[in-house]
Amino acid sequence: MHPVDWIIIVLSLALFVGINLYLRNSGSKNMRSFFLGGGKMPWYVLGLSMVATTFAADTPLWVTEKIAQHGISGNWLWWNMMMGGMLTTFFFAKLWKRADILTEPEFIELRYSGKGARWLRGFKAVYLGLFLNAVIMGWVNLAMMRILEVFFDLDQNTAFWLTMAGLILVALYASLAGLSGIVITDSIQFFIAMIGSIALAIIALRQPEIGGIAGLKDQLPEWRFDFFPKIGEPGGVGTFSLSIGAFLSYFLLQWWNSWYPGAEPGGGGYIAQRMMSARSEKEALWSVLFFQILHYAFRPWPWIIVGLCALVFYPNLPIEMSGKGFVMVMKDYLPVGLKGLLLVAFISAYMSTISTQINWGASYLINDLYARFIRRPDRFSGQAIAETHYVRMGKLTSILLIVAAGFVTSSIHSIDQAAQFLIACGAGLGSVLILRWYWWRINAWSEIAATIIPIPLLFLAEYVLTPLLGSGYTDQNGVFYTVVGCTIVGWLLVTFLTRPTDAQTLTHYVGKVRPGGIWGAYAISTSEKLRPLFLQWIFAVVMGYGSLFAVGYGIFQEWQWAMIWGIAAVVGGVGLVKLTMNNC
Repeated sequence: MHPVDWIIIVLSLALFVGINLYLRNSGSKNMRSFFLGGGKMPWYVLGLSMVATTFAADTPLWVTEKIAQHGISGNWLWWNMMMGGMLTTFFFAKLWKRADILTEPEFIELRYSGKGARWLRGFKAVYLGLFLNAVIMGWVNLAMMRILEVFFDLDQNTAFWLTMAGLILVALYASLAGLSGIVITDSIQFFIAMIGSIALAIIALRQPEIGGIAGLKDQLPEWRFDFFPKIGEPGGVGTFSLSIGAFLSYFLLQWWNSWYPGAEPGGGGYIAQRMMSARSEKEALWSVLFFQILHYAFRPWPWIIVGLCALVFYPNLPIEMSGKGFVMVMKDYLPVGLKGLLLVAFISAYMSTISTQINWGASYLINDLYARFIRRPDRFSGQAIAETHYVRMGKLTSILLIVAAGFVTSSIHSIDQAAQFLIACGAGLGSVLILRWYWWRINAWSEIAATIIPIPLLFLAEYVLTPLLGSGYTDQNGVFYTVVGCTIVGWLLVTFLTRPTDAQTLTHYVGKVRPGGIWGAYAISTSEKLRPLFLQWIFAVVMGYGSLFAVGYGIFQEWQWAMIWGIAAVVGGVGLVKLTMNNC
């Protein structure tokens, strides 16, 4: 590292902290300003913030690892989720804004009634805001550790404590101005991270060992550039292969039936937080659409190029260490100045994700646990508690989240391990998270069942059925089918064996949110019409995948395919614009 690189890093960190210091007064007036930016955030800033949050320190490394295993087709492990993201955009963005709530768990008592609703709200505040949030921050911390280890030749222990110091710094600046400061900082961090990634991809391609796109294609086997998976025997290095059962689970079930951070069916987590922060229902929709296009169609290509170049630069790098190839390219091939910029890009990616997780987690623990059950505004000494008290408690909650994230970071050993755990824990939950908006019979016990049932089923499928049924069971993604199928049956049984939400709650919910769907006597004429939403979703999916593949084929100079997919993107975009203008 040259002094110029260090100057770039220090100035960037000073900028991030300075923005939050400048906005600290406007962002700390009350809980709505601290956790939702006052509900007055513009759509483009929210969209950039969402895509910056999903651009964590781990994502380029994970993509590089999948490139080493399966080439470009390995990205279908997450590309299939675009369908669910577009579903959230058109079916749920406006509903989240209409709900006029502070957090996702608060929706539970808007939609459900009784003790089950109160218990579920408190449980989800802790389960999502603390437990799963700590897992997410733990794997992001682990990725940052790997970057520091490679970039500075550090041992694991030193990298751990440096990452913990970074975690504390992020918590401090995230607590200054709340969400308004975070989303502005996120937007700047996203541009830095993308500029750095694009610069790295261009520099890598220009190295004599690569010789540009043409040279890259000449030096790697053709299957590395396959854009689509194939049906066949799964496993091993090569084009991403799926059995017919696994293929159907990925493309027909997983994208809408599995809970995953940033891709929650029906929206949720920090995605819901951003939608609720928008200035209007239209801007809530536009923010998520903007996020989906950037997230899937444009952001991954610099990472993919660097991942392919790393295969040429480091042909003997083991698969289990292949994710580090991205950082090794940074370290070995970047000139003075750009090396600091790329490290800032990774620091930016890390900070944008962690700051969001801290603010989002604190919003759950304060709004849905502390203020709801421990120190309620209307039940403490007979006096209303000032909103600033809850803001201060939200800032102090950062300490708890830091400790929890540090513990998880020291306990997990791979990014994939944490990601697979989260996907498995949420299998089967998606159907309830979607239907609770549109079907009157769903109640709190339905969601409780769908949240709890997958966990024991996962252990049963992994440790009993897998050894008993053998490789055919796992090749057909039997674990997923078992967990999803039994979870759906389980929550349906619980639904019809328990009482529905009371009439008063349902009437209030439908009148306020105006969803479409099946509401019987509670339906109102101003409810959302679902048919136009389905058409918008279809056009958006066509536009999204068309853009993704048009950009990719254009980069790799496959002009005919680039034109075909480009036309598909235009058709999808034109149809979407017409429908959206009519429906909004």
